[in-house]
Amino acid sequence: MNLLSQKNLAAKIMKVGATRVQFNPERLEDVAGALTREDIRGLIKSGAINAKQKKGNSRGRIRFKNEQKAKGRSKGHGNRTGKKTARTPPKTKWINKIRALRNELRKMRDEKVIEPGMYRKLYLQAKGNLFQSRRHLRESVKRMKR
Repeated sequence: MNLLSQKNLAAKIMKVGATRVQFNPERLEDVAGALTREDIRGLIKSGAINAKQKKGNSRGRIRFKNEQKAKGRSKGHGNRTGKKTARTPPKTKWINKIRALRNELRKMRDEKVIEPGMYRKLYLQAKGNLFQSRRHLRESVKRMKR
């Protein structure tokens, strides 16, 4: 008995693919007798026709990979996609650097390592991107003090 037309009708009614339509083996005669959409709807309601559950993709492997990346694994040159500037935008790098420099300057001023006038001069130099890091700033201050 060919139930292809019933299967296609049921698929359209349930809005699923034909491969997901499943007939109850005990009620195949009822399904074969169903010719109209109304008949098929009745059989769906009664449970003679149903749709298989949609298959999903397991995220287990992805979760594991993300856990490893959180530990710092799989982050070498061979695993990177995207430019260096896409991974950490230049603005973000600048923000991190300038905050570090300004904190260092504030600390030096509060601990009386530098006087307020020197602080202002160094502050503006930092803003002008003269120093590459906190270390560079400290070395410059040492050189100025000599």
